Amino acid sequence: MNSKVITVFEYGFLSSVVSDNRCAKISDDAFKYLESLCLNQTSEMKHFLRLRSYSGERALQLKHYVGVIQIPNGEQIEVLPKVGKVSNEATADDLTIANSRQSLLNMLKTMNGFRHIESADAQVNQHRMPLFEVFIRQFLQSVNQLVKRGLRSDYVSRQDNLLFLKGKLLTSQQLKHNLVNKHKFYVEHDEYLLDRPANRLIHAALNKIANYSKNNAHQRLCRELSFTFNDIPVSHNIKQDFAQVKLSRGMSYYQTPLAWTKLILDDMTPLAMKGKANAISLLFPMHDMFESYVGNVIRRQLQDNYSLEEQARSAYLVQHEENEWFNLKPDFLIKEGDSNRLVLDTKWKILDASQDNGSDKYGLSQSDFYQMFAYGHTYLNGCGNLVLIYPKTDKFTKAIEHSFDFSNDLKLWVIPFDISPNSEEHQRLKLPLNIDISNFMLVS
Repeated sequence: MNSKVITVFEYGFLSSVVSDNRCAKISDDAFKYLESLCLNQTSEMKHFLRLRSYSGERALQLKHYVGVIQIPNGEQIEVLPKVGKVSNEATADDLTIANSRQSLLNMLKTMNGFRHIESADAQVNQHRMPLFEVFIRQFLQSVNQLVKRGLRSDYVSRQDNLLFLKGKLLTSQQLKHNLVNKHKFYVEHDEYLLDRPANRLIHAALNKIANYSKNNAHQRLCRELSFTFNDIPVSHNIKQDFAQVKLSRGMSYYQTPLAWTKLILDDMTPLAMKGKANAISLLFPMHDMFESYVGNVIRRQLQDNYSLEEQARSAYLVQHEENEWFNLKPDFLIKEGDSNRLVLDTKWKILDASQDNGSDKYGLSQSDFYQMFAYGHTYLNGCGNLVLIYPKTDKFTKAIEHSFDFSNDLKLWVIPFDISPNSEEHQRLKLPLNIDISNFMLVS
């Protein structure tokens, strides 16, 4: 089985023939597998890949999703945020890859359903583990901590044909099975066992990832933990067992292992690999992660008398007869009581500050400006400040100095936001000085 890890960035290319600074080479089996999923209209993978021609050969171009794909033959394709590499090269040095991977983890842990993810891990940083191994490590570590604190038992109802009376005698079953064997009792009784839904699910997750890890330490820990769960059956009805999970008082330490278990077993990922072969994917839309991360920073930075409303839905573009059409939903709306103070929207696109001319326009999109114009007139009544937030890169390091004016009273500002793990400033939203942030934002 091929255990190779191929690291690429968003919008890069994959090919089984071509290999250069824009296109990463994968095996022929891996390419055929991904190509078949890409061409399958019922597959979710069409949102992640598109079939293209590159240097005269068939190739697959990645879209705006990041994460990891485990191909059935064992190959792993790790896709990282493009801000880690703003040049046209598909490959990058180890430090750039490690920083990009860390940035992804920082953003991912702010999303609903993924808050259990740890971004600060000395072993991950030291060994620069591939993303899939990071996820496996964190799942195994959470289960290991669970085992150390003790697996919890629960009363399980059982039906048995016993030599002694225990629990409730089942009359109909007694007549059916023991009409001749009168010395036996067909009963229903409760036993205090480790066989409870939470433990069955975790055992099933351990079994599922056992064959995926290529890290010797992870494989060893997985075997040790599986031995601990040896007397607990694996879950055979995942949906039903999740519905029956009940964490009683004192079982809060089960929450993180179960969160990972749900991710592994129940395809609780924004984009899951579909297909007959046994493969795993953990793929996340960068637009959503960037928005979630920026919102998390803004929320911590606001003064107490201001609030942050995400995905506001109170305004519509037009009214037709008695109906309102086309709901306008800016990413963030900063409010003081019932009054709207500032509209902010995130865009996961790469800008180039050197393209400050009428034709290139920094790489800005006209449709985005139309969108912000609508937000300004509906949420700010045509008077105030709007902010577009883009990822910070080597080509876009500081806010565009001058505003874009829809009118004298409605201005749009374009600013970068730093997601790099080593930046002291990336935990703070830096608005242009022309916006008086001292009124509602914590500057320090």
